[in-house]
Amino acid sequence: MTEPHLYRRHYQLGMIFWIQWCVAMGLILVLLALLTLNKTGEISQAYRLLMVLTLLVTTPVYSLCRVYAQEQGLINGTARLGFAWLLVLLVLGVIGFITKTSEVYSREVMLQWSVLGGIVQILTFFMLHKLTKIYYQHDRRKTKIIIIGTGQLAKKLATVIATKKEEQLVGFVSLKTTDVIEIDKLSAMLGGIEELRTLIPEYRVNKLYIALPMTDLDNIESLYIDFLDMYVDVIWVPDLASLMLFNHAVVDVAGLSAIHFNQNPLSTYWPAAMMKAVIDKILALLAIIVLSPVYVMTAIAIKLNSHGPILFKQKRHGWNGTVINVWKFRSMYVHNDKQVKQAVENDKRVTKVGRFIRRSSIDEIPQFFNVLMGDMSLVGPRPHALEHNNYYTGKIIAYMARHRIKPGITGLAQISGCRGETSTVDQMKRRVEYDLSYINNWSIGLDLKILIKTPFSLFSTDSY
Repeated sequence: MTEPHLYRRHYQLGMIFWIQWCVAMGLILVLLALLTLNKTGEISQAYRLLMVLTLLVTTPVYSLCRVYAQEQGLINGTARLGFAWLLVLLVLGVIGFITKTSEVYSREVMLQWSVLGGIVQILTFFMLHKLTKIYYQHDRRKTKIIIIGTGQLAKKLATVIATKKEEQLVGFVSLKTTDVIEIDKLSAMLGGIEELRTLIPEYRVNKLYIALPMTDLDNIESLYIDFLDMYVDVIWVPDLASLMLFNHAVVDVAGLSAIHFNQNPLSTYWPAAMMKAVIDKILALLAIIVLSPVYVMTAIAIKLNSHGPILFKQKRHGWNGTVINVWKFRSMYVHNDKQVKQAVENDKRVTKVGRFIRRSSIDEIPQFFNVLMGDMSLVGPRPHALEHNNYYTGKIIAYMARHRIKPGITGLAQISGCRGETSTVDQMKRRVEYDLSYINNWSIGLDLKILIKTPFSLFSTDSY
């Protein structure tokens, strides 16, 4: 399989990174020079050394944090840039502390440079991100493709390509001339597989997508061999729709291609996990400070309304199945159930105060302390009682896969209408589907979107 476009793609990605990095570094170094001249009237050797160190530190940090990766959105990219810049400042601070040279720099200049440097880079990123996006869209539209296959997988692939509008679909080629073709007006039917060598130069095709079922593995191998000498990229789209994949990825293992069926998204890329953890702890601490009057008033109301402790701790599964204590304000009368039962409408176990704090989700806010302790995240699959997990594990496929990341105070399921009681297996199955969708599509931008939408779903009538 030849890959001329793949090599060109890697070259373009490298060039885009270095262009954006050079522009950003040029601006922040000029900014440092102007701030230094304004304060001291000259650029001393210490500040010149700081400029060199900044260039040396930002190169690996920005590359590792994938600051200028084109596939990420604007919000996610901005978050990565902010995190990377803070990491650079931290490294520079550590170097200054170890070498005992931090005192030679003006604190006023350093503070201004840290803040303004971040703002300048973000504004520059906004402009360059838009330009590179336009460039990539224009470049990809030049790529012409043919899909080999006429089944549901081929049509689904064609729909995705048509939606993204990044590549031009020329048409379909049938593996067998006896196939019944229904292409839903997505593109033209070009003919059979025997005509493909003529079609490639005729339409100036750059890529071939093989969209055939797993039963056609022999044909896929022969197609690969047949087109080794053609100057096209050949891409196999496996028909894995029947498998419930969990954040799957294709990797190279000692020269062999391997597919991860259940890769943990936040442990395979540690900067992402660190970024999420930092944001979690900062926002959780701010929430505790802001909501401190609510904590006090709720505690008083619970004590006055019924006898028993203010807080209720329940053992639930956390990250990778570890058992954690989840904190909540007590919303029920003290009782001894032999088995855990979900609250239902007009549940007699729920106190008057408890009914309000459950509907408004105030009973959940002690979990900000769980976030500070590292047991939970702000956003993630909601943790269920151990008894519920044991019950649903054998009834819902991949149910426990939702514990491959930290549980959250809120999640995609909660803002999508799956909040409150789950009295049937189908209701729980729908919630699990949202949880797995969140894990597969996780990003900082998605977390922010869920956090913004959460307040609007708090007074759901489904929460008892």
